[in-house]
Amino acid sequence: MSEPVEGNLETVIEDIKKRALHRTSILEGQLRGVARMIESEEYCMDIITQSRAIQKSLESLNRLLLENHLRTHVTHMFEHGGDERDQAVDELLKAFDFDRK
Repeated sequence: MSEPVEGNLETVIEDIKKRALHRTSILEGQLRGVARMIESEEYCMDIITQSRAIQKSLESLNRLLLENHLRTHVTHMFEHGGDERDQAVDELLKAFDFDRK
């Protein structure tokens, strides 16, 4: 298999980059909040609720990153076909824990 597609190929769509960075800022704040809750020994269920919100935020970030990858790298890899196309499929399967065995 070839190496991942890199170089001058547009790697991050500007709108997605902006939204992803915003999402990471939100996640940073959420994580700091959970740390404070643990430090303050707040009610476990409240901490779990906040932890689940972080998981949802991470999923939102993952959707953005996946969209970017599909619109840039995967599109490029499919256009080139052959090993690059196979690599794109393998990467997506691995990302979702569906690795080919």
